[in-house]
Amino acid sequence: MSERLEERVARVEGILEQMDKRLSRVEAELKELRQEISAEIRELRSEMMAGFQRLDDRFYSLVKWIIVALASMWGTLMAAILALFFKG
Repeated sequence: MSERLEERVARVEGILEQMDKRLSRVEAELKELRQEISAEIRELRSEMMAGFQRLDDRFYSLVKWIIVALASMWGTLMAAILALFFKG
């Protein structure tokens, strides 16, 4: 009976060692996956920031042109009003 018990204990210990090895491998793969995902996220963030920077540059360029157009329209309107004021 004690031999049978020892066989069972040895079998359980073998199974536990095998499970420990498998879990260690899974943990290593998870760590590697986390590192890959972190690298991908960093790369995506840098690409997004570059895209947003280009968008900001285009936006500010358009705003400058709108301000120039508004200033020239205001100047033209003021000149027309002054011409009408001094003419009449």
